[in-house]
Amino acid sequence: MLSPGNLLNSPKQQIQKIKIHKIFCFIILLLLAFFFLFPLAVTITNSFMSEQEIANNYEAVTDKSLSRYNDGLTSPYAQFELIPDLVVFRQYYGVLIKKIQFLLMFWNSVMITFPIVIGQTVVATLAAYAFAKMKFKGRNFLFFLYIVVMLMPFQVTLVPNYIIAGKLRLLNNILSIIFPGIFSTFGVFLLKQYMEQIMDSYLEAAKVDGANELMIFLKIIVPMSKAGIAAMAILVFIDNWNMVEQPLIFLQDAAKQPLSLYLSKIIDGEMGLAFAASTIYMLPMLLNFLYTQKYLLEGIRLSGIKG
Repeated sequence: MLSPGNLLNSPKQQIQKIKIHKIFCFIILLLLAFFFLFPLAVTITNSFMSEQEIANNYEAVTDKSLSRYNDGLTSPYAQFELIPDLVVFRQYYGVLIKKIQFLLMFWNSVMITFPIVIGQTVVATLAAYAFAKMKFKGRNFLFFLYIVVMLMPFQVTLVPNYIIAGKLRLLNNILSIIFPGIFSTFGVFLLKQYMEQIMDSYLEAAKVDGANELMIFLKIIVPMSKAGIAAMAILVFIDNWNMVEQPLIFLQDAAKQPLSLYLSKIIDGEMGLAFAASTIYMLPMLLNFLYTQKYLLEGIRLSGIKG
């Protein structure tokens, strides 16, 4: 039997337990956020340091400086600093003005990524509508093949894509990357799950009013799927902006390769330029996420992927 005092104190104890649980979860999430954001902060702050300051910070991890710490008396990480002593913009001048190749490859990334995002958005939206709301023979089997292709790693489809690109004479051409990207299966899978949640009663009412399939798609499906389409476009942009394997294999000419491949070559003796180039390279993705995170979270939440 519970005493009256215990009955009065139990709600307070429950509230305290809930508060402690929330504080504990907040601390864990804060630590995880720090863990994942620390490399980003290091990259940005180091991009405003001079080459000499960067060399002083990272000399402990170079082969030449390790001999200084063999006596065990000096810590190799004692000189590391996150905040620059003197903010300089020489690295950004070197990347944006002196190194024309950087801007050229930045433009290459734009020329590859944006056609894929636009093309896959159009193709995936139409295909997802067909799989979600249109009934035709073999629909489930065809969508099953989509899932199988989506689950295959890039290395499995590499050889067929390379052979087809060679037959079409598209090797060393950005179209050999754009075409497979436009017809990727991921967008179809994501939007199909999203569109299935749109009630069929809307479509039936539109058909009663005399609307055809194109009008239903443009006037009902697309407006009601804006969050899912936006989420898909964001994820496709991030994935293709960071691509490495495809351009490395299909584009032999270095002048046609995207910026993601150039960053690995800029580090030679110029760490400041590497940090500045990495910061500029991250800006499109950071701005994309900051301004569209609402659509991304809503689209993923409503797409039903978790099921």
